[in-house]
Amino acid sequence: MTPGAHIQSTLELLDTLWSGSTPPKQLLNNWFRKRRYVGSSDRRAIKGHFYTVLRHRARLDWWINRYMRGDIPSARTRLIAYLILKVRVNPDVICNYFSGAQYCPPELNYNEKRLVISLSGKGLHHIDMPTHVAFEFPAWMERSLYALWGETLHEELTALNIPAPVDIRVNTLKSTRHQVKRLLESASIITHETKYSSVGLRLRTNSRLTETNTFKNGLIEIQDEGSQLIALLCDAKPGMNVLDFCAGAGGKTIALAATMGRGGKTIGRLTACDISKTRLDRLHTRLKRAGVSGVKCHSFNPYEDNWITEHVGTFERVLVDVPCTGVGTWRRNPNMKWQLRENDLKVLIHKQRSILRDAATMLKVGGKLIYSTCSLLIEENENQVEWFLKNHNDFQPDCINKTWAETICAKRPTNSKFLRLSPATTETDGYFCARLIKNH
Repeated sequence: MTPGAHIQSTLELLDTLWSGSTPPKQLLNNWFRKRRYVGSSDRRAIKGHFYTVLRHRARLDWWINRYMRGDIPSARTRLIAYLILKVRVNPDVICNYFSGAQYCPPELNYNEKRLVISLSGKGLHHIDMPTHVAFEFPAWMERSLYALWGETLHEELTALNIPAPVDIRVNTLKSTRHQVKRLLESASIITHETKYSSVGLRLRTNSRLTETNTFKNGLIEIQDEGSQLIALLCDAKPGMNVLDFCAGAGGKTIALAATMGRGGKTIGRLTACDISKTRLDRLHTRLKRAGVSGVKCHSFNPYEDNWITEHVGTFERVLVDVPCTGVGTWRRNPNMKWQLRENDLKVLIHKQRSILRDAATMLKVGGKLIYSTCSLLIEENENQVEWFLKNHNDFQPDCINKTWAETICAKRPTNSKFLRLSPATTETDGYFCARLIKNH
């Protein structure tokens, strides 16, 4: 493919993304699956253009609005601005890319040519940019993010806007970390052990893991190290009755099955719940590949289903990985931040509290509730735990230190009673985790 064809392909992908609701990763996978003829170098080029535009959208829009007042930034103008400001492509070369030739985008119009001339020689950053533009986040979040990070705001947000590494969790029901490392090396995939998770490996270079026998045979799952740590901190042991209440795609469900394993089999009772039957149906395939059997899957409507009341006081562990803003995963899905509105946070806070209330009823006395988000906002984390404890005097915080020491070999990154992870501090996705114990 020519560079112009790369730009045209990226343009099609960006237009599709911003006119629909498909997440970037899924959109790319679907697009490449239908175009098997696209080579690996072409894939890298297109993917690179695509994600870099998403990561720098706020700054690109700032420049476009500066010189094209009144025009709404489009996929075309963002791509043009990206090529000049980030890639530093010469204006004449831009015109060659946008030539209208076969597989290339249509020629630049008058306003686009003026934009090229205006931006030529400039860089992506400008001293006049407000903080929310310079560090690529929605303006309405500024107060919340400053309350969270203060002086380290710029460092944290910079880390949230760089590409994330690929982490894998070794399926200890089938193999060991050392064995998997060797198997991947034989397939020319080099990894190193994750800093905190005792069952994690991090890829040193990008590889198509899903095409390896190691993946197909269920020896590994692609899962960020932070997510692995949340599952480990549930401390779900063989023989327990455990509930993953908001299971979603089931990554943590499968990780819990492994911690409940003995002799290569999951021992105990494990239930995965979610309001989406579609997500749980996909989980069945993942469970089969991982060699996990006996997991009960239940999709329910919380307003019509009696399942919760039928399981009051049943479980020894309940993992509640609640729906959230997903701030901690921005480096994997940078488009997500621009889909959020201030009212969305209010809706999510209400939903999280409702889920917490339901989850609390299903714990046995002495059981432990693990509250988790992939958000970094205090409103969704510490404030929610504070609200819950204020309204549920039969619960108290269960300090993570002891469980961390027993399940995770590495030194804990913080000494607070709750766990906070972020790309800047732990080189993981952003996660929050609180353990709460039911006393009576």
